Amino acid sequence: MEPSTHSRLTRRAVLAAGIAAVPLLASRPAFAAGTFPDPGPHVPAAATLGYADMVRELRRIERSARHGVTVTTLRQLGISPGVSEAGRDLYVATVGTGPTHVWLQGRIHGNEPYGVDTMLTLLAAVGSNGAAGYRAIREALTLHVIPMYNPDGTELNIRHTVLQDGTERRIDLNRDWAPDAFAAAESVAWYTYWTQVKPAVGLDIHHQGLKRDADGDAVTMSLGISLAPSGPTLPNVKGGLYDRQTRQLQGHVHSSLQRYGFTSVDRYSVGDYEIDIKGGVASAVMLGLDWHGLNPTGHSHPMVFFETSGNTSAGSIGQKARGKAIRQNVIGASELMLGLATGDVWQTDRMIWHEEIPHVDYLGYLSDGNAIITPWPTRPPL
Repeated sequence: MEPSTHSRLTRRAVLAAGIAAVPLLASRPAFAAGTFPDPGPHVPAAATLGYADMVRELRRIERSARHGVTVTTLRQLGISPGVSEAGRDLYVATVGTGPTHVWLQGRIHGNEPYGVDTMLTLLAAVGSNGAAGYRAIREALTLHVIPMYNPDGTELNIRHTVLQDGTERRIDLNRDWAPDAFAAAESVAWYTYWTQVKPAVGLDIHHQGLKRDADGDAVTMSLGISLAPSGPTLPNVKGGLYDRQTRQLQGHVHSSLQRYGFTSVDRYSVGDYEIDIKGGVASAVMLGLDWHGLNPTGHSHPMVFFETSGNTSAGSIGQKARGKAIRQNVIGASELMLGLATGDVWQTDRMIWHEEIPHVDYLGYLSDGNAIITPWPTRPPL
């Protein structure tokens, strides 16, 4: 069964009324192919949002929103532990009144900053813009927006969080949703909230290194599915439902971004391997992970992720590309939300994933513990 949208607005009708998914989309003609700049030599530290910046911006959005934005902390919701390892409050904002709940998270890795900007920009637009497209989103969806999943890693400018149990062990929060995991307080808190929300769809914003295609041109965004379609795992989940739906979600994003000449999009890979990793958030929610009996019904849903160029700790993010790196995330996320609201996502040809989105010639699958699985693909596309 496809996630319900309860909306009669089609995307064609929205656009015919002169409505774009975000205000940024109105300036399409200004960008031609090849205009995404080289990153430049300096990390834009002054422009990168820290924890206090995020909290301040959330409160500003909440105060100024015309259509109801609620900002809260997990501790205020009665979740324990409702704070990070270092004791920082974990913030979430909700907007919309629709029956379809959507989970949106950024900066699960502290050295990958632009998920914060993406989520705050999207939240402000949905919360205040009165245009038909935003109204469709608000009426069809309820967005649960997590701008900064990992505040401790953000403040330390590292990928991980750091355990405060005397070991100072670093934990990758995107490998900490597994039956034998949940070492970090953040993982327990966010998982608990997820079991209460029971979303229908999820999106995660990441960064990767500076990636180039076979011709040496920059790849500005990679679209990822953490359990590979046609791979060892996903075709066997829910009768292949999420294998089909994740391809539709990313196919819709890819098709939408093709209208913007400054983006160059491909499929995510780690070297010559497609990922099939079960310990991450996006995989756990598709597998319906029941940890400590908190998800006894096995609730699950499709979830995908974006990978933007560069990260801060590697010094590869650069100040010159900051604006357009954030912009492409906002466009992709906004188009995806509008597609969910109108139902257009579920009309997307799932073969776009295989036939139109560029990818390397995969040698196999990279799985948990860096295990390699062959052959590739495991089976033909569903």
